[in-house]
Amino acid sequence: MKGIADTGLLVGFANRRDQHHQWAVSIAKQVSEPLLTCEAVLAEAAFHLGSCSVVFDMVSDGFVDLAFDCTKHLLQLQALAKRYSDRRPDLADLCLIRMSELHPRLPVITVDREDFKVYRRNKREVIPLICPSNG
Repeated sequence: MKGIADTGLLVGFANRRDQHHQWAVSIAKQVSEPLLTCEAVLAEAAFHLGSCSVVFDMVSDGFVDLAFDCTKHLLQLQALAKRYSDRRPDLADLCLIRMSELHPRLPVITVDREDFKVYRRNKREVIPLICPSNG
């Protein structure tokens, strides 16, 4: 499996007490190459896990790969922030929307079904998702 990793996947994978742990582990077992992600997702995951080391290990172990530079996509991120201002998206969500535009064949792997069912890439395209079945 290939994809774009959101925070909930990383937190669920690393935290055995997380409600999405089993789902995240099942996803990890299917990963065929590093999942793409961004620094904002890593920062959120480190915050929620209370550990930068765990997140750094995910990168060094090849579970995820940093594949996005905000400075190169600043105009697009600003446009997305304006478009979705009513939802108050965080930087990680904006980066993942943009990453989905750049990598259209890859699904976003997230526990945040509610927001990602509303977000669109290229203004109108549904973003392919992999989410836990319970929400």
